[in-house]
Amino acid sequence: MAIRQKLLFGLLAVITTIGSGASSALAQGGPGMIPLSATQSGELPDGFSMARTGKGAAPEWRVVDDATVPGRRVLAQTSADQTDYRFPLAIYQPVSAANLEVTVRIKAVSGEVDRAGGIAIRLADADNYYVVRANALEDNVNFYRVVKGRRSEVHGAHIKVTSNAWHTLGLRSEGDRFTVSFDGKSLFTATGRTFPEAGKVALWTKADSVTYFDALTVHALP
Repeated sequence: MAIRQKLLFGLLAVITTIGSGASSALAQGGPGMIPLSATQSGELPDGFSMARTGKGAAPEWRVVDDATVPGRRVLAQTSADQTDYRFPLAIYQPVSAANLEVTVRIKAVSGEVDRAGGIAIRLADADNYYVVRANALEDNVNFYRVVKGRRSEVHGAHIKVTSNAWHTLGLRSEGDRFTVSFDGKSLFTATGRTFPEAGKVALWTKADSVTYFDALTVHALP
């Protein structure tokens, strides 16, 4: 229990990715957001590593300036490599959990092949995880499983996703039940039994998507 609490407090201390607002005790089930001012533009926040599912160029995750958010800095995937089956990941390494709730604000800035951003959970490695993503070219939010690098859709919904505008994407996992929300409203619930074990949380994009991420929160659930 003590080790688990230390790991969860570690997340609260360094999720400087992306956010503004008050912090609270993650180990007690509350969200933690810390202003991004501790991370300089051009750097990757502490605790994160980069990976890629599929093919193509390596991902390029870095903090960039954005005057539209209170902290004036966001985490962005900036590589515009047009390889279609390419999924850049920014993986938060210190915490692993199965039951949790994650929310993040995303802004799809550009992309010709795709224009998407998402949340990966129960990530065992770069080829095995669940992911929910919002796509501004397709106007939908879909939930997938990725098994041995192969992606398959579990559930999805058509909804307007506006380019160059902030949207809030949420994913709650409890056992084999996954609830997806978009802009604060529940969108759908799906069932999945492929990955029952604890895993990492990551931010996700596709192909040439240049996407900004802000206000990441993580709740550990019982």
